[in-house]
Amino acid sequence: MIHFRRITGTALVFAAGIFFGPRAEAAPIYADVIAVVDESGSMSGEHAWLGTMVSSLESGLQTAGVTGPNRYGLVGFGGGAAHLPGHTHPVGGGEFGTAAEFATATGTLLINGSLEDGWDGIDHGLSYAMRGDAARNMILVTDEDRDNANGALTYANVLAALNQANVQLNAVVNASFSCGAFGTNQVLGVDSIGRAYVADGAGGFTTCQGAAFVTDFGTTKENYVDMAWATGGAAWNLNLLRAGGLTATSFSNAFVAVKVEEISQSPEPATVLLMGLGLAAAVRRRMRG
Repeated sequence: MIHFRRITGTALVFAAGIFFGPRAEAAPIYADVIAVVDESGSMSGEHAWLGTMVSSLESGLQTAGVTGPNRYGLVGFGGGAAHLPGHTHPVGGGEFGTAAEFATATGTLLINGSLEDGWDGIDHGLSYAMRGDAARNMILVTDEDRDNANGALTYANVLAALNQANVQLNAVVNASFSCGAFGTNQVLGVDSIGRAYVADGAGGFTTCQGAAFVTDFGTTKENYVDMAWATGGAAWNLNLLRAGGLTATSFSNAFVAVKVEEISQSPEPATVLLMGLGLAAAVRRRMRG
């Protein structure tokens, strides 16, 4: 099981034992999480990783007070024939299931594709029946940029659909980042405010402010990294997960810690709507006054 500690201030440090601050007011007590996964031939390792990662994520959410029932869904894209566009891989017999059922479902993902459109996978995931008062989170995992493109989808309309559905996106992709003295072989991922998660050489991680994008495969940044940041999510360097050893351990620890933090501090969609309505009412009163 993954253990991590949230530290107030600028540091988020891996540690033995799980400690969380108080859950954000009006935060949800359960989550709907959808993994959107490339089914090309190079992805078998990531398919296996998803099952173990979600098991650790569920444990972390339980500890953080997001006691559920939490639900996990699985979307594939990029496989051959009918598996080329975004499509459902049933979890527990339906769109959503438990973490254990999700781990089993990852075994149905294919590894024979070659062309992938992650936006099509995201679009399909947004058709899932998510609960209105759940924290909604999506994890895109792919090692290529967008090809075999669905011409009906644009960056603007996919991002608008994510925001309208109140879904936070994380992208595990072929892109690298740096931060301060930390080079591309240490920065595991970067969130939407420029905070980097950095491998510490011992299976844990620290953080660094002021991270920068370095390089990617093709148009990965424009397709996926920018979209994740625009939803308030994080972008992650898939190549460091593939590095194995302590670097991969650091990756998984950081990824799960960040996901737990995102979900446990996410306001309920209904609360967001009420806040928006309240702000609109205040603006109208000010305009009349």
